[in-house]
Formats: sequence, C-alpha cells, structure tokens
Amino acid sequence: MKTIFVTGASSGIGATTARMFLDHGWTVGLFARRRAALEEVADGHAQAHVFAGDVTDADAVSNAVEAFLDATGPLDVLFNNAGIFTPPGTIDEISVRDWKASVDVNLTGMFLAARAAFAVMRRQDPQGGRIINNGSVSAYVPRPGAAAYTATKHGVTGLTRQISLDGRPFDIACGQIDIGNALTPMVQSFNDKALAEDPDAELQPSMAVEDAARSVLHMAELPLGANVQFMTVMATKMPYIGRG
Repeated sequence: MKTIFVTGASSGIGATTARMFLDHGWTVGLFARRRAALEEVADGHAQAHVFAGDVTDADAVSNAVEAFLDATGPLDVLFNNAGIFTPPGTIDEISVRDWKASVDVNLTGMFLAARAAFAVMRRQDPQGGRIINNGSVSAYVPRPGAAAYTATKHGVTGLTRQISLDGRPFDIACGQIDIGNALTPMVQSFNDKALAEDPDAELQPSMAVEDAARSVLHMAELPLGANVQFMTVMATKMPYIGRG
C-alpha cells in the first residue's frame, strides 16, 4: 500500500488532496497545527494518521515524519503543501513581521518537510521516494501586492530544482505543482474582499480544488523512473498569460 505525508492537510488543497488519496487506497499522514481540523479531514479512516504540529518547527516535522514511518513502513511521497498568504500591499506597506512569517512557512517550512522526508527516503529499504512541492503560478508571474508570497514561491522553485539534482543518486524524485486559483478558503477571501469593496466587482475565474488534487495524484502515481518536474494547473480564463 502506497504512503503519502501531506503538510497543511487541515484545509484547502491539502485537505482535499488527503481525502482523494485516501479514496484511492493510499495510507495518508496528515500534518498541520489544528488537530481537530485534521481529525475532521481524516473522518475516522483506517488509513489516515493525524499529526498535529507547526511546519516551522524542525523537531515537530521530523518527529511526525518518523512516527508516520514507524506506523506505516516506507514513505513513498511527501506532498509539501503548507503555505500562507499574508495581507497584500506594495512592498513599503508590507510589515517585516508578515514578511518573516511568509518566509518561515512558505520557504523554511518547505525546506524542513523536504529535509525530513529526504532523510527517510535516503535510508529506507527500498531506497527512494518522491517529493512534490506546492508552488504557485506566482512562482512565475506575480499577483499584484504580493511581494512576500511571490518571493517565497520563487524560492520554492529553486528548492525543487536543487532537491531534484541532489536526489538523483538516491532515487528521490522531486517535482513542483503550480496551482492557479483553485477555489480554496484563501482564494474565497480574495473574492470576499473584492465584493466588499465593490459589489459589482468582476471576480477572477477559479477552478475546483479537486482539479488540483487530481493533478497531485497523477504526479504521485508515476513510477520513480518518471517525473513531472513542473506542472501548472489553473483556471483556464484566469489572468496568468499576460498577467500584470
């Protein structure tokens, strides 16, 4: 039975992806800060394992990955998904506190989870595994007023490339999924803010979160001899091509 460890699994893309993998017979480790929300996602499923912790805490991440390994055996996939979007603004309006929070979660958290999974995959028997980093279309084309988010997502792309290179001798594949406007609570908050400011505002096109989750499943189900290095899945009519 295949295993996957999902960070940021309590809501949004992480929760939907965890449920989809459970539905497809995978054993799933769910990691996020809110245990009650994780338990709700797991919904008593026999193959769901809940681990509450902060993705910015190196020991919490490493201990959770090790506990999942002890409970299930080899780790096949990490979905490195946890992320935040801090209040938007031009760079002079963004607080240093929000900048540091973005870096801590979106980049350092990604590093810590990948580091823990890589260590496990390198030493397990059979050796190897797959790391899927959740980037964003903002890793290529910025959203207005999102300097912190955009910078961290560009950093994720560099991390993905480095893990791909360093993982080759150990049969560790690494790829990145860049998602545009899946209708998560974060995207819904953008819409709510726009409507509050202008009831006639034209909302950005979005897609179902399940569409993104299916793409993660496709990446995860490939044999280790094949890898989706970068995948962009997005609402067809969102402002990405020519965004600015």
